[in-house]
Order: sequence, then C-alpha cells, then structure tokens
Amino acid sequence: MPWVEEHERGGTKVRRYFRWAAGAKRDLSILVVLGIAVAGYGGTTGAASNDGPGQSPRPKPTGTYPVHFEGWDDPKPVPKPTVSYPIRFETR
Repeated sequence: MPWVEEHERGGTKVRRYFRWAAGAKRDLSILVVLGIAVAGYGGTTGAASNDGPGQSPRPKPTGTYPVHFEGWDDPKPVPKPTVSYPIRFETR
C-alpha cells in the first residue's frame, strides 16, 4: 500500500496521498468477513452453567411493581387560561 509522493501534474501541485495496491481492497474485505465469522463462532461455547443441559441462569428482577411516581398522591394544579373571551389572531 504505497504512498504517492507530492508532485506536479500539468502545472498543478498534487499533495501526497495514499493509494491502495492492486487487489488490496478485495483481500481486506475477505479478512474482515473471516474476522466477523470467527467472532460470531467464538461466542457459542455451549451451556454456561451446571444447572443442567440447555439451561442458563435467569436475570433477577430489579424493579418494584406496581410502579409509583412521586406526585401521584398530591398532583399539582393544572394551569387555566387567564382570559374568558376568545382572542382572534386574524391578519388583514
């Protein structure tokens, strides 16, 4: 994967840039696919506990039900309009 050095092309200065070698993108994509396959296969190790075949530990609940939020017993007053007549927003 070579670096192309700074040079002039047709009177225009070209900065240094990176150029992929022939076939390098294909090779890299094959390596990425193989890496994903290995990572996916490595995650399947079988039973994780001694509880028996095919059983895994269950998560313990952390919440309390029924859910109760502060302020339900003593709600705050609802805002009410300050005028009793309709306000018209007409443009002429």
